[in-house]
Amino acid sequence: MAALTGEMSWFCCGTAWGPCSSTGRGACGTCNSGSYQHAWPNASAACLEITRPDRCGITMSRRGCGFRHYTTNRCNGKRIGTTIADCGPQTDLWCGERACCGSVCGTNRIVDLTPAAYSQIANLSSGLSPCSVDIV
Repeated sequence: MAALTGEMSWFCCGTAWGPCSSTGRGACGTCNSGSYQHAWPNASAACLEITRPDRCGITMSRRGCGFRHYTTNRCNGKRIGTTIADCGPQTDLWCGERACCGSVCGTNRIVDLTPAAYSQIANLSSGLSPCSVDIV
């Protein structure tokens, strides 16, 4: 899979951690805010029907629970490996949304990281950052 570029965001799941209170465990049943995990819009056929990245012109591969992706913050070059633990983000709600740092921009939400993972490569207060996602 070639790197997919867009925006990364963060979300809460599982037990309380950092800015998160306790919430559900995600579509895979394993999601935890304090773990290095992420939500992927094409984790299953049912997930894809909800997230609809195709409505934003994005084609992404189907990858199921536990699959490891590597997300790079395009603003600072920091990279983290995380595993799929949930379905999301709902990409079609933010078609055309754009996050930039200087002249580097990402358009459309393609991955949601847990706060533990996001905070390793970006400041949680940023909320959104340009990123690339790959499997190598």
